[in-house]
Amino acid sequence: MIVRHYLDPFTEINAIRRQINDVFGELAGTAAKTDWTPALRVVDQGNEFVLTAILAGVNADNLNIQVSNDAVVISGERKAADITDEAKLLYDDVRYGRFHRVLNLPDAIQNDSVEADFSNGMLTLTLPKVVEAQNKVVKINLGNLKGAEASAIEEADEANNKV
Repeated sequence: MIVRHYLDPFTEINAIRRQINDVFGELAGTAAKTDWTPALRVVDQGNEFVLTAILAGVNADNLNIQVSNDAVVISGERKAADITDEAKLLYDDVRYGRFHRVLNLPDAIQNDSVEADFSNGMLTLTLPKVVEAQNKVVKINLGNLKGAEASAIEEADEANNKV
């Protein structure tokens, strides 16, 4: 009997989710041929989205980032390190090869103002929202509102008196 201990159930759930997405993407024929999928994290900070991708072992030269006003596409390749003839590989749990990730954003962004940072295997994209999509706070002047209500009531009274 094999006993398996789960330290973090969300890690297992995310792995299953990725496998299901891979299967349905292949069935639909819409997914690009990939060998692995990088993990992403997106945070909505009000006026901007901050996307973080874990790309450990990926060289910046093998990375392609495309940003439209409503989506981000990250693709590239992670190459395995060469092993000498004298060395013997005992264990390798790292996935190598091509990857392709498309993320649809809930709000439009200013794709000409995107900032990127790639260091220590972490890609961070700062994606500013277009002004119309940002949370706006508008002050309502109650004085004008009361005046508008009063004039509307007066107009309604005048219309009723004419009848």
